[in-house]
Amino acid sequence: MDRNDNSVNIKKAAYHHGDLRAALIAEGLRLLAERDLDSLSLRAVARGVGVTATSVYRHFPDKEALLTALALEGLAQLGVAQHAAAQAAGGGCTGFAATGRAYVRFALANPALFRLIFASPVLAPAKAAGTLDTEATRLLRANAALVAAQQGGEVATRAIEAWALVHGLAMLMLDGQIPPDETIIDEVIG
Repeated sequence: MDRNDNSVNIKKAAYHHGDLRAALIAEGLRLLAERDLDSLSLRAVARGVGVTATSVYRHFPDKEALLTALALEGLAQLGVAQHAAAQAAGGGCTGFAATGRAYVRFALANPALFRLIFASPVLAPAKAAGTLDTEATRLLRANAALVAAQQGGEVATRAIEAWALVHGLAMLMLDGQIPPDETIIDEVIG
């Protein structure tokens, strides 16, 4: 550069990734762990991965598409956590209770992601169409069927009861209405 040249010599590493879409989702999840949903932007996700903002549009046409992908990944992670908890507890009714505790703990560990999954409208079309089939929803149905078979009642009603209990507890804790206390989680979800 000559001394009258006002350009800046910036070395930027070229981005070569086998799966940019997956990298963008991973970065979005990382950012959600640090901030609230409203402050998440496509530019921030792109910047975190080291690509231009326009690169994001090849995989996600808008922010809602990215949020939908993040919510679906969050549901997958929740399902994995619940499945592991059920297996560690030995299945059955004990395993069902363990999935509920895992649900609340997931919410407390991932508040922005949890709110994205359950309090934002991004998954509403799939929920309304009945096409949202995830490990978490399959576990809920299977466990509700188990409880209905053992204790009576309709499977759908048991599923709603169980979900309302754990979701309500999670939201009360996230909103600061009751303390996020392990003892409370264990006592309420027996």
